[in-house]
Amino acid sequence: MQLYNSLTNKYEELNPQDNTVRMYACGPTVYNFFHVGNARCFVLFDLLRRYLEYRGNKVVFVQNFTDIDDKMIKRAQEENTTVADIAEKYIGEYFKDAQALGVQPATVHPRATENIDEIIDIISTLIEKGFAYVREGDVYFSTRKFAQYGKLSGISVDELDSGARISVGEIKEDPLDFALWKAYKPGEPYWETPWGKGRPGWHIECSAMVNKYLGKTIDIHCGGQDLTFPHHENEIAQSEAAFGVPFSRFWIHNGYINVCDEKNEVKKMSKSAGNFFTVRDAGEKFGYDAIRFFILSAHYRSPVTFSIEVLETAKNSLERLYNCQANIKYMMTVAKEGSADSSEKEFVKKLEALENKFCEEMDNDFNTANGIAVLFDAVKEINIFLSSPKSLETTSYINDFYNRIAGLMGFLKTEDQSGISAEEIEALIEQRTMAKKEKNYALADSIRNELSEKGIILEDTPQGVKWKRK
Repeated sequence: MQLYNSLTNKYEELNPQDNTVRMYACGPTVYNFFHVGNARCFVLFDLLRRYLEYRGNKVVFVQNFTDIDDKMIKRAQEENTTVADIAEKYIGEYFKDAQALGVQPATVHPRATENIDEIIDIISTLIEKGFAYVREGDVYFSTRKFAQYGKLSGISVDELDSGARISVGEIKEDPLDFALWKAYKPGEPYWETPWGKGRPGWHIECSAMVNKYLGKTIDIHCGGQDLTFPHHENEIAQSEAAFGVPFSRFWIHNGYINVCDEKNEVKKMSKSAGNFFTVRDAGEKFGYDAIRFFILSAHYRSPVTFSIEVLETAKNSLERLYNCQANIKYMMTVAKEGSADSSEKEFVKKLEALENKFCEEMDNDFNTANGIAVLFDAVKEINIFLSSPKSLETTSYINDFYNRIAGLMGFLKTEDQSGISAEEIEALIEQRTMAKKEKNYALADSIRNELSEKGIILEDTPQGVKWKRK
C-alpha cells in the first residue's frame, strides 16, 4: 500500500514489519459534542485501520481522549461541576456518535489523566537531557535545542522567530518554547511532581501515550491537517529529544471540511469560528450514514465543503446501495438449488476483478472516492445479473462479496428499531399473499399499510414480493 507521507512529502510503501501496523490518531478534547470536521478524522482513520486488517495486517490502533486542558476547566466552571464529570459525560457522548457513524472502538482509548506518571517520566527525561527547564512550577521545552524542529511542517525556526511573542503569564526563556507542564492555579485539578503540583500541557500527553501503548517508533501517526503545527511538530520534538529515535515512520493528515458563510465565502469548519455543525445534530436530521458517505466520497487529503445539499446527495447515493443489498437478500430466498452454470462462473470472475480493482484504488494512497466508484460499478452489475434467480452457490458468493466490500466501507443497511423483525415481516407478507389469492383485497391492503407505517416498503415483482426498510 502506498501512502502520502506528510513528513517526506512523498508517496511511500507502507511495508509494515511482520504485517503489524502500530497506528496512533489524535482524539477529541472532551468538553463538547464533536462536529462534522472532527468526524472526518474519526471516520477516515477508522476505515484505514479496517482496510489494513482486511488486507491481512494486524493493527494496534490507539486514539486518545484529552480529558484535561484549558477548555475543559473553563467548561467545568461554567457548568459548576468537575473536569472529571465533564470528561465522563462527553466521552460517553463521543461513543454514541462514533458508533452511529460506524466507527469501531480503537484497540485502546487512553485518557491523559490515566497516564500522568508516564507524562512526568518523559518530562523528567527531557529536563535531564537539557531539552526542558523549570520556571516557577512550569516546565518548557527548549525548541531551539532540537535541531530538526520544523521538519514536519516545513516552518523554520527563523520564520517562527519573526512573529514570536511571550504571552501574559508565561515565564519561558524563549518565545518559541512551549509548555510541557503547567503550574497549579487555584481551582484547577493538579498532580504532584518533582517540580511542584500542576497539570500536563497538551502536546506531551500524546508522546507519553504513544510510547506506552505502541513503543518509541510507530508506523503511522494521523490526524487533521490543522494539527500539523504546532501539535504534531511538538510531538516529534519532545519524543525524539527524549528517546533519540524517529517518532513515526508515516504522518497522515486529512484535509479540512469547509463551510460557506452568509457571504458565500468558504471557511474551515471549527468551534473557534462558531461555524460548525455537530455530528449529533446533522446525524439526527440527515442520518449518520449520510455523513459517513459524504466523508468517504472525497479523497482524504482534499478539502471538502459541507452543506445540506451534499448530505441529500449522499442519502440518495446510499439508497442505491441499500436497494442492491435488499435485492441480494431477497434473491437469496428464491435462489435455485444446484451448482453454478458457466455464465454464473463468469460473473463471479467479474466480481473478483472488481474486488481487485477496489484494492488497487485503496492501495493508491487510500483513495476512498475511487473505491466507492468501484462499489457502484459492482452494484450496477449485480442488479442486472440478479434480475432473475440464480443458483444458491452464486447468489451466496454475491452476498458475501457485497457484505465484504460494502461492510468494510460501512455502507450496509442495519436493522433499525422499528419494532418489527425480518421474520415478522416475512410472515405478514405471506399472510398478504394468501389474502390476495383469496381475493381478500381489503386485508391485503391493510397489511401493506401496516408495514408501511413501520417503515417497510413492499414491491411486487415477477419473482415475488421484495421488501426493504425506508
